[in-house]
Amino acid sequence: MAKDDPPEPKRRNRTMSMADVLSGALDPVLKQRGFASRDIITHWSVMAPKPYDSVAIPDKLSWPRGERSAEGATLLLRCVPGHALAIAHEGERIAAAVNRYFGFVLVGSVRLSAEPFRPGSAPVANTPLQPSQSVVARVGAEVADVADEEVREALRKLGHALASRAERKHG
Repeated sequence: MAKDDPPEPKRRNRTMSMADVLSGALDPVLKQRGFASRDIITHWSVMAPKPYDSVAIPDKLSWPRGERSAEGATLLLRCVPGHALAIAHEGERIAAAVNRYFGFVLVGSVRLSAEPFRPGSAPVANTPLQPSQSVVARVGAEVADVADEEVREALRKLGHALASRAERKHG
């Protein structure tokens, strides 16, 4: 083994959970953002009052300079743009809910982060592609012999969807 070769990775003879594997990568980043642990982020939906549990997410915990005071840190929240005013007014209520969850004064005030919150789990708008004229004609000819109008319409929609899916895959 030469001097410039990277060290061989440490082998573990056991399975590890994904949380344990990722903690080594996430914890230093969270510490830079002021969080001592992942609890406030992972349990946000439990500790935050409704509807703020789904329209906001903790961004940073900013501690005052010097010693950590009894007043707590400033919690910066990312929020959906339409809820910024409500969160600004309900900051004390949100701080009280977080402090109640932890059992001590962690958050003294709540402010809004400059970064907006873009929920990743929101349903994606599925806009169906319009089938080409050849697909419409081909599917129409295939289902023309079906006597029941509702069944014929359902088969026509299914044929258009399958053809559009095939076009997306190959096109």
